[in-house]
This record gives sequence, structure tokens and C-alpha cells, in this order.
Amino acid sequence: MMARNSTLYSHRRLVEAAEARGHILDIIDTLQVYMNIATHHPQIKYKGHSLDGYDAVIPRIGASITMYGLAVLRQLEMMGVWPLNESVAIGRSRDKLRAMQILARKGIGLPVTAFAHSTKYTDDMIEMVGGAPIIIKLLEGTQGLGVVLGETHTSARSVIDAFRKVNVNILLQEYIKEADSSDIRCLVVGGKVIAAMKRTGPPGDFRSNLHLGGTAVKEKITPEERSIAVRSASLMGLNVCGVDLLRTHHGPVVMEVNSSPGLEGIEKATQIDVATKIIEFIEEHADSQAVRAKGKV
Repeated sequence: MMARNSTLYSHRRLVEAAEARGHILDIIDTLQVYMNIATHHPQIKYKGHSLDGYDAVIPRIGASITMYGLAVLRQLEMMGVWPLNESVAIGRSRDKLRAMQILARKGIGLPVTAFAHSTKYTDDMIEMVGGAPIIIKLLEGTQGLGVVLGETHTSARSVIDAFRKVNVNILLQEYIKEADSSDIRCLVVGGKVIAAMKRTGPPGDFRSNLHLGGTAVKEKITPEERSIAVRSASLMGLNVCGVDLLRTHHGPVVMEVNSSPGLEGIEKATQIDVATKIIEFIEEHADSQAVRAKGKV
């Protein structure tokens, strides 16, 4: 497993599930890996030792090291190691703007979203997404960080101007009031939703992320929500992912597709052994499928 912190709940659970089924699962600190990109004998090493003999890799690449993590994963793919999620698919989903463009092209419902480089047209952009209040997101943000609610037109404009002055890319999205600070996390493994939970933010916070104080309960999803989650995972090319949905007056919309979903919240809320289902998927597919790396990034 490519992961920086071996003590995280998700990583410990995957190790437990793998070992319970007779496998050896090593956790490799992604940033301690280095490689020789050669035509005939590509090599990858970790702390002075060659990483040879692995049948599969579980990439748990943190958002802050996406570029280097994907480079390491591509090297493993070159050497014939089967990835749970391929580098192309992870890169596609990590680029929030690209991911939304792919989903929109295929008719997946999304919050109304605007993107621009110049602040010259900020007022028009705010109106494009329905006017204040609006959600302002850093493209590189994750787990609710870098997400701000612009409650009025003036405050939204001030936040946008501040972000642009420090040269970061942002998205503007409509604020969906009827979602009531809640979202639905669907955990997709191998083209099936195996677990779903409803997350609700703490009082006074519009974000529903659990690590920010939100709560989660098991949720029964509709056939439409199930279909949207499965299609979104397929369009990203991800075997395992978390698809976050918002319920709106005009149907469910996709907020994000997460290629490294946390397991703690959903396992505890649903009492479903997600980690074992992931290991079972690897068992079924690692020997039978070569690295596809299909589609464009």
C-alpha cells in the first residue's frame, strides 16, 4: 500500500483485512520511494531496497503529494504491478475541474459551477451560479479544507479577490439550501455501491465532513442515486471510490468523486466490513487483468 501514515484507521483496517485472508500487505511511505526510469530495466526502490515481487498496489495518495504519488504509481504500473486504482483514473478525479467536465459531458447532475482566471468578471460569475450565497472552493482543497461560504455578494467577492491575490485556482458553486448541510457518501467497489451513509455538519457549519465534527448515519439510497454513483465511478475509471451526492429539489447531484475514501466513518455508520470487500475485489481481479491505463488524463 502506498500511504504515508500507517496508523490511520483506513490503512490499519486494510492491513487487518488482507492478513485475515492470508496476504502480506506492506505499507510504503510514498515520499521515501525513488526510481530509475529506464527503457529495458525500470527500477523502483524504497529505503535502499528494490520493490520487487508485489502482485498489487493499493494507492492511498494524499492530495498534497498527488504529483509525486502518481509518478510512483505509474512506475509500478510500468513494472506490471496491478493497481487497485490506476494512475490515470486518480489523476482524472483529483483534478476537480476536469472531473466535473467529464461528468457534465456524460449528463451527470452537478451543482451549477463557474471557473475563471481573471477577477474582472467576478460579479457576472457570482450571478452565473445563482447569486449569493455561494460556495467558493480551492481546486486543490480536500476534506472540506479550502471551502468557504460567501453569504452575501460583497463577502463572496472579497473572498474571491483574496484567493486570486495569492494566485490559487478556485471554483464557484451554487449553494444548495435544501441539502441542509448534509450529503450522501456512496462507497463504490467494483461497480457496485456496497455502503452508503448520510453525513451532516455540526451546528453552524455548512460542511458535512466527519473530521470537522460532522455526524454520520447509515442511509438507504434511491435507485437513481445508486446509478449516478456507479456511473460517476465508471466515468472516472475508479475501481474503488467515494461518490458524494447532494439531494436537491431537481434530483441528486455529484459534489465530488474521492479516489482514496476514508473507511472509518462509513464502516462505523453502516457496520459493513468495507476493507474486506476491497481485499476481495483485489483477489478477484489482480491476477486476471493487466494495467489498462485507458482514456486520457
